[in-house]
Amino acid sequence: MCHLAAKDAPPGVSFAGTQNRHKSTPFVLMAWSCRGLLGIPPLIVVVLICKWRKRHASMYQNIENYLKKNNMAPIRYSYKQIKKMAGGFKEKLGEGGFGSVFKAKLSNGPCVAIKMLDKSKGNGQDFISEIATIGRIHHQNVVKLIGFCVHGSKRYIVYEFMSNGSLDKFIFSKDERVHLSYEKIYNISIEVARGIAYLHHGCEMKILHFDIKPHNILLDENFLPKISDFGLAKLYSIDNSIVTMTAARGTIGYMAPELFYNNIGGISNKVDVYSFGMLLMEMASKRKNLNPLVEHSSQLYFPLWIYNHIREEEIIEMEDMTEDERKIIKKMIIVALWCIQLKPNDRPSMDRVVEMLEGDVEDLEMPPKPILYPDETVIEDQTINSK
Repeated sequence: MCHLAAKDAPPGVSFAGTQNRHKSTPFVLMAWSCRGLLGIPPLIVVVLICKWRKRHASMYQNIENYLKKNNMAPIRYSYKQIKKMAGGFKEKLGEGGFGSVFKAKLSNGPCVAIKMLDKSKGNGQDFISEIATIGRIHHQNVVKLIGFCVHGSKRYIVYEFMSNGSLDKFIFSKDERVHLSYEKIYNISIEVARGIAYLHHGCEMKILHFDIKPHNILLDENFLPKISDFGLAKLYSIDNSIVTMTAARGTIGYMAPELFYNNIGGISNKVDVYSFGMLLMEMASKRKNLNPLVEHSSQLYFPLWIYNHIREEEIIEMEDMTEDERKIIKKMIIVALWCIQLKPNDRPSMDRVVEMLEGDVEDLEMPPKPILYPDETVIEDQTINSK
């Protein structure tokens, strides 16, 4: 028989039935009353309750051990605090592959964002992954972790609030009121590249994001971009160049070919380079790379279509575009085409990508024609949340 007392739970956290032994009484009485109907001995019910408690206590212990080992100190909130901060979860900011994000406010004033992760999505591993990666990162282009909470089957992660939301609403919107200049888009692309380069080379462990896309690039009040959503991220030794994986992860349309085809090359940080290339192409063109609704099949995979126009010294025609803007777009597209090369070894590192974006377009060579999949199939954009 086990009993999880209040002293066994982390401070500020309360689990139903874990405060003292008297809290277990309703469960036992209910089990006795239902015995005639269900035929379940009360002892078994109590054992199951204890296992449930131990599982959640174990999750907290794993998190606590990790934070202590890596000298990190995000705030551990109770569910009561989370609910009060979020005002009952009334203001929803968005929804991702693992849960919903709500606007909240700290007691001392600043606004924050609270991501609510559903147990049925990722079974808690995405929660551990985010804590284990973003908790150790301190970079201006990576969203800051403030705190976390575990309550029953729900997990909550508290982030800094990014007032301008995600990048996708600016580059894909048809609303003229939602507009970013090409100079601003170009500056955003450089900052995002710096953030990814830091993940690959600036930490004591390499961090692969695996889900670089417009939806996961958040913008603050000054349109400074920050990479978010580390639920699919993977850490590995700085000495290793190849990552061992049992299943593909990411969003189709941004996933590198080696995640599907073993004969192309091993899985490395070049998967994020590929994803950034697809993102950069969308930023430059302000349209999705994979669009099944286009009139001509030749435009279905946009990088192939635009490659021919860039090679022939043509550029996408847009109204009121200056010569400087044309150069910016051309540079972004050429760098993107290098990033989405089929073989990982043919793609530049993210450090090199930053150099290319900051340099002159005249110094850039045209890459080989891009190939997305060896079988040349195009799959509709959807998210894979495999672990």
